[in-house]
Amino acid sequence: MKHLKLNTPLPCSCQSSEIDAYGGYGSQHLYLPNRTFSLRFPKSNSKNAYPGRESMDNLENEEDFIDDIEVEELFQQKIPTDIGEWDHRVFIVHPDVKWGPKKQHLTTANLQMAEAVGLVNTLENWTVVDKIILSTKIPEKKRIFGKGNFQILTEKIRRTPGVTAVFMNVERLSPLSERELQDAWGMKVFDRYSLVLHIFRRNAKTKEAKLQISLAEIPLLRSRLKNEVVNLDQQGGGSRYIMGSGETLYEVQQRLLKERELKIRTALERLRKKRHLLRSQRKHKDFPIVSVLGYTNCGKTTLIKALTGDSGLQPKDQLFATLDITVHAGQLPSHMTVLYVDTIGFLSQLPHQLIDSFSATLEDVAHSDLIVHVRDINHPETINQKVNVLNILKNLQIPERLMNSIIEVHNKIDLVKGYEPSEPGAVPISALQEMGLDKLKHRVEEAVINSTGKLSMILKVQLNSPQLGWLYKEASVQEVHDAEDDCTASVKVIISAAAYGRYRKLFQVT
Repeated sequence: MKHLKLNTPLPCSCQSSEIDAYGGYGSQHLYLPNRTFSLRFPKSNSKNAYPGRESMDNLENEEDFIDDIEVEELFQQKIPTDIGEWDHRVFIVHPDVKWGPKKQHLTTANLQMAEAVGLVNTLENWTVVDKIILSTKIPEKKRIFGKGNFQILTEKIRRTPGVTAVFMNVERLSPLSERELQDAWGMKVFDRYSLVLHIFRRNAKTKEAKLQISLAEIPLLRSRLKNEVVNLDQQGGGSRYIMGSGETLYEVQQRLLKERELKIRTALERLRKKRHLLRSQRKHKDFPIVSVLGYTNCGKTTLIKALTGDSGLQPKDQLFATLDITVHAGQLPSHMTVLYVDTIGFLSQLPHQLIDSFSATLEDVAHSDLIVHVRDINHPETINQKVNVLNILKNLQIPERLMNSIIEVHNKIDLVKGYEPSEPGAVPISALQEMGLDKLKHRVEEAVINSTGKLSMILKVQLNSPQLGWLYKEASVQEVHDAEDDCTASVKVIISAAAYGRYRKLFQVT
């Protein structure tokens, strides 16, 4: 058999391609290049000829799609954190729990403090002016600490010049604790929930991110409302009825808050349905979906850029740089096209309410064909971060088939002196230095073929028919050899069972 020479690249020159959360492209488009054989093929430059090119024109014009102005109104209507747009000089307090269910066993107080500092430094022009680790036996107490440690803390805060806010490094302060601490220190006090929400708010760009953040802020608004009512009741005004309406001020505000929450949830549901439709269209096109996830700032975006060559991706060395799911097309060694899904980073010690607000976005993970878990192997808390990521996936009820087939990637090995693999099956790489990517691509390919049930076969095609062009479009063509009669060719392909069924029916192949 003679090898049939290809004069142009195989399908999917997928570099510089980005599909947003709804399937639309950025400024550069994917394309299927023409291939010059000893015969002519139809050009494949229609906008639906390539992965992810869903029918966006129709979807964007749907009547139930929420308007930009409406989203912005919801996003700006009530901002519960009281952090505002001002820069802050922050005093960080980490309560070191000595025992009990709140004690962290896979980390240390110093490492938790380092993460707290990282969160504050994520915000532009914010400064950590001082920090302290104080032990506590009962973190549920109104003032978090016992009388002696609380007095030490108060004196230290008062002696520190220029402090404008205190960051209490706990998941969530109760409304009573927040009010008590703010009264004691005369400044804004926030917890991980409110600080991370503020980071999200500053990074939010798309409709879905803004709506999810607005939904996550509802619990804070409810807490603030209770505080305001308590203060009004103490002044004798909180329980008064408003102008004969039959509702107290608290009841009116509660109703308005419920109406706002319903608006947000309704808008998110519209976007969820749209995402579901686009996901179904991607599945119909037989492009495997690989979700790339991990702890925030572990290098997910850098890895996807290295795997796809997408020059439009601009990774940032900061926490929560990615808030929106984006999809990027890449090619595996067999020329199979896969779609890499870039997801929001995970973080420890966040309330379920915050994770739940982004659960619609993370639905794409549950519907993927493979999960790639990226770990910053150079991070001192890499083991704790792995545990947190896996726990969140379990809480999101990710299917067992996906959990059992996760590919674990040890990223940033170039920063670890004398790196030695510590866990069997892990793939060591440096996404930034593009080390180990070939091995990872082969692992991804093997896992995708197993999870999708794709078939590897050799097909005999007629060169005077559109069969070969069809296979390039609908399958992954690995090798082409022409036969002695020059009218046929043997083509090695990886193809889904559904696509093979369509091929047999269309070309009447037995």
